[in-house]
Amino acid sequence: MIRIITVDDHAVVRRGLKQIIEEEPDMRVVDEAGNGHDAISIIRRTACDMVILDITMPGMSGIEVLNHLRHEHPNLPVLIMSMHEEEQYALRVIRAGASGYLKKDSIPEELIKAIRKAIAGGKYISLSFSETLVSGQEESFKPLHEKLSDREFQIMCMIASGKALKDIGEDLCISGKTVSTHRTHILDKMRMKTNADIVSYALKHKLIM
Repeated sequence: MIRIITVDDHAVVRRGLKQIIEEEPDMRVVDEAGNGHDAISIIRRTACDMVILDITMPGMSGIEVLNHLRHEHPNLPVLIMSMHEEEQYALRVIRAGASGYLKKDSIPEELIKAIRKAIAGGKYISLSFSETLVSGQEESFKPLHEKLSDREFQIMCMIASGKALKDIGEDLCISGKTVSTHRTHILDKMRMKTNADIVSYALKHKLIM
């Protein structure tokens, strides 16, 4: 039996994942969490074979949870699910140790395929993105946003999506001053001056739709 823990801040998503997963006779959702801190606590006390983790959550982000799990449970497969396009996060989470990256609008069959590949020790990404990795294109062209920390990258995408700094702070459970400091670092690393520059860059590199 493949024992799975799901982590997503939307109950309806967790319910949908559970329904899809438990249609398989050898898979079961043994627990679930709605945020990163709860996820870490649950994984510590609940035996499981893999974790399905949302990347965008209030407070502790999915990437932060992934980094924690890599240290505390280095052999535990973690499949990242996200609403974002692969160009935005896939390479970043694979480098961080994730077993795969799957968009939330993927068909159920793709989710099951990704779970089985991760359990077998493989890495699951789409064919188009895997061709990019194999060809080494990501090494020959490293965009400026690769210089950002995971938190800075998350905030950059939120700014590019039109969110005010105050709202970003509330979503991430951090102070407005901290968000402003991150914004300053982002502009410095990206060699930009304004939020409009961030939006233009994000659109050009397909980081937002």
